[in-house]
Amino acid sequence: MSKTTLTSRERVKRAIARQPHDRVPRYETFWEDTVQRWLAEGYSGGREGALRALEADMAEVSGFHWPAPFANTYERVQEDEETVVLRDPWGGIFRQFKHKQTTPEHISWECDSPETWHSSFRRQIVESTDDIEPGPVLKACAEAEQAQKWRFCIGLEPFECLRKLIGDEATMINLMEEPEWIEDIAEVTTSRTLKAMDRLWEAGMRCEGFWIYGDMAFNHSTFCSPRTYKEIIWPQHKRLCDWAHAHDMALIYHTDGNVNAVLDLYIEAGIDVLQPLECKAGMDLRKLVPQYGDKLTFFGNIDVMAMITGDEEKIENEIREKLAAGMQGNGYIYHSDHSVPPQVSWPLYQKIIGWVNKYGNYA
Repeated sequence: MSKTTLTSRERVKRAIARQPHDRVPRYETFWEDTVQRWLAEGYSGGREGALRALEADMAEVSGFHWPAPFANTYERVQEDEETVVLRDPWGGIFRQFKHKQTTPEHISWECDSPETWHSSFRRQIVESTDDIEPGPVLKACAEAEQAQKWRFCIGLEPFECLRKLIGDEATMINLMEEPEWIEDIAEVTTSRTLKAMDRLWEAGMRCEGFWIYGDMAFNHSTFCSPRTYKEIIWPQHKRLCDWAHAHDMALIYHTDGNVNAVLDLYIEAGIDVLQPLECKAGMDLRKLVPQYGDKLTFFGNIDVMAMITGDEEKIENEIREKLAAGMQGNGYIYHSDHSVPPQVSWPLYQKIIGWVNKYGNYA
């Protein structure tokens, strides 16, 4: 067990404010195949049990809920013994494996031009109605309140919506060739996200954090230059930050890839916490904290590529070094640099928890 003197909510709030606290706050995500492996190994707790074993300090009370343009329906296009090709609710065609969880192979997108966007997709998004009943959200809020967890809700940001609607390649090309189209998609989808958040807030949802997600970078750079980001996408990131702060929430931004070049712009927008800090993309707490540790709280950066080796000495050193770096200045939350993969056994993950306990205490 870890050494604790604060509630989970107090601990996370202090880490985000970079104020002294007792131990590193914790949260984690797991691939579904990872959980299935652990069940096969005799562990019966599932995802929630793993979070309890980790002594996770955060609780998700509401996922992302505004409907995609095609009413959350999946259409089977073709299949073979190993894979299936589907049309998703955003009009994307993709292939995935039937019996294991991986990143899907994207094939094409129906929203392939400004004309298609304006004639069909835009109106469907603007005129859509929320498909969630507030009751379960309010129940989750109350349960997290009872447990004194730091509560968060989830929303999409513009890059994720662009990738879902038109794909990575079209996004990157049209940031330069059709910037007005990209800017319109970013504005419309951000407005729709905030409309859904407003409805939940009016129904009584209360959280300490607003966690937006959407990857905007490769393993070596962002999808576009910092200047293009600032002109086209950044205003919507600022809107999301402003909404969170107006509702007394911290803003967590999840993006994979190397975003070192835009960290100053994140700070200017009002982003409070950056996650997951992907190691293989060149994100490194040991370099980030000395430069930005007084302005951002960092969340993650524990290398899953080290985890999958099964080399216990290597994994322990990764956790020890990264926690030591992140704890300088008090602004760090534990998480892997991606979801925990299925190569990690339950006995090994228990040892990972033990190393977090060992090295994650401030006193």
